[in-house]
Amino acid sequence: MFVCVHNAGRSQMAAGYLEHLSRGRIEVRSAGSAPGPAVNPAAVEAMAEEGIDISAQRPTVLTADAVIASDVVITMGCGDACPFYPGKRYEDWVLEDPAGKGVEAVRPIRDQIRARIETLLEELLPAGA
Repeated sequence: MFVCVHNAGRSQMAAGYLEHLSRGRIEVRSAGSAPGPAVNPAAVEAMAEEGIDISAQRPTVLTADAVIASDVVITMGCGDACPFYPGKRYEDWVLEDPAGKGVEAVRPIRDQIRARIETLLEELLPAGA
């Protein structure tokens, strides 16, 4: 599960990468502590450049049930609004917020997310899976 405040940029890009790169082998969720009205258009454009379409995604409110159903929770700047449940694996990825930025500024954030997703995949999926 990927969590950020508005669920409109970083968490949507991370979810898009994990779904794409895991080829459906991992169930992916994303949510926000204060979801925005729509996914950031610059994030949609930056992901489209990678061949990943996140244009149909919608920001979703973070629920305790979604966290409970997740094995790994990756936060991206939601602070104290992110619920904590024992037994879950938590990571906090410090990434610049793409809100209000153009695609040129979003590309480096996207690339940082991809690198972290690739590392996460190596940890979550056995070799050759």
